[in-house]
Formats: sequence, structure tokens, C-alpha cells
Amino acid sequence: MTAAFPLAWPDTIPRSKAREKGQFRTSLAGALKNVETSVTAFGRDSGKAVASFVISSNVTLGAVRPHDPGVAIWFVWDGMQVCIPVDRYQTVEANLQAIHLIIEARRTELRHGTLALVRATFTGFLALPPGANRRHWRDVLGLNTFHKGIRNPVSRSSIEEAFRRLSKERHPDTPTGSHEAMAELNRARDEALAEVRI
Repeated sequence: MTAAFPLAWPDTIPRSKAREKGQFRTSLAGALKNVETSVTAFGRDSGKAVASFVISSNVTLGAVRPHDPGVAIWFVWDGMQVCIPVDRYQTVEANLQAIHLIIEARRTELRHGTLALVRATFTGFLALPPGANRRHWRDVLGLNTFHKGIRNPVSRSSIEEAFRRLSKERHPDTPTGSHEAMAELNRARDEALAEVRI
């Protein structure tokens, strides 16, 4: 199952280099409701249930304005794993509202076209869940080391230290960094901290 947090971005879609302000006038709660409503209506209109629906972003309790405002919705429809990712805008709510409008466009295709037309459109959104080509967190953080054939133990402090060191190289504001590299580093730290208790 695709994770709601942190952002699970499909490997097939490049990240935006610059973000626009966006002219949408909606709150985060309103944009979330719009996406959920349009996805439900799309399933009803198409006669094909939407399953395994996940809104994935970097929004978490206490952080509604994350540094990376990208959003991706993941679901299964008509036997297809579909992902609609948007990070064109500077806010999470604007990116969510854009996803809502993309789904509404599919509903328009259903009203004026055919189910086959919508299936053809959705082939561009086909995606494997992230992780198919994912590196293990130890490899990303450079903590996959061995001594005399035994893997070296990892502590929470060594994870944070590796994260701080590598973020200086991988942050998108640095010459050698990118959004993709930083997202991979953030994911690796979160996975490592969830696994390591010490």
C-alpha cells in the first residue's frame, strides 16, 4: 500500500523545478474534500469502483506547510494502478485543487466520450507504487557498513548525523541537490527512525 506520509512520488514523473503561486481560492480542508468527492464521483460515473485510494503528501500533524508541497493521489481503477501527482504550485492546497480539476476532466470525458477514451487517458497515469526501484535506507544514508562480516549497529543519533551531512549536498537549494534527492533522503531518514529504536 502506498504511504500517505511522506510523499510517495512516482518514479515516472519528474519533479517541478520551479513552483507557481496558483490562483485557487480554497483551504486545505476544502481542497481535500474536493479531491475525495471528485474521486468518489468518478468511480460512480464510470461504473468502476475506485479502490486503495491514498492521498500522499508531506503534510503531517503540526506541519501543514511542508517545504515540499507536492501531492500525489494513488488508487486502483478498472484494474489499473493510477497515480496523479502535482507539484506545480507552492502550496499543498493548490496542488490538491489541481488534482481535483484533473479528475473532473476525466468525468467530463466520461460524459462526452466513452469509457475506452478514459482508459486511454489513464494509461498516462499508470504507475508502479514507489519502492519498486527504491534503495534501502541504509544505502541512502551511507550506513550499510560491516565489520568482520557483521553489519554495524545504527543509532538514532547516527541516522540524524548522516541526514544532516547528506542534506547539505542533496537539498534542492544546493548546486548538487534536487527535489528527488532530498525526497529520497527524507524518506530514508523516516524509515530508519521508524526501524531503529535506540
